[in-house]
Amino acid sequence: MARTKRGVITKSKHKKVLKLVKGQYGRRKNTIRVARQAMEKAMQYAYRDRRAKKRDFRSLWIQRINAGVRSEGLTYSKFINGLNKSNIKLDRKVLAELAYNNPEVFRSIVKKVQLSIK
Repeated sequence: MARTKRGVITKSKHKKVLKLVKGQYGRRKNTIRVARQAMEKAMQYAYRDRRAKKRDFRSLWIQRINAGVRSEGLTYSKFINGLNKSNIKLDRKVLAELAYNNPEVFRSIVKKVQLSIK
C-alpha cells in the first residue's frame, strides 16, 4: 500500500483554526490542541449569544419605553394596551429609539395613547 502524505492538508486545517483564534491570550492562539478547544468554545458562545442578543435588545427597548412613559404618568403595560386600542402600529425598537432620541415626539404619541385609554 502506498504511503499517504498529509502535511499539506494538516497545515491548512491548522491555519484555519489558528486564524479563528487570532487575538486570544497565551497558548490559545498558537498551540493547535489548545486553540481548537478555544475555537470550539468560542463558536458555542457565538451561537448561543446570537439568540440571546435578540432577547437582550428587546429587554432594553422595553426598559427605555417604560422609563419614557413613566415620566408621563403611565405604565408600560397600559401604554402598550393603549397603542393597540388606538391602532398605532409602531414596534418596540422604534418606540425605544423615539423615547431615547426624540422625547418630544414620543411625548405626543403618549398623549394620543392616553386619550384612547380614557
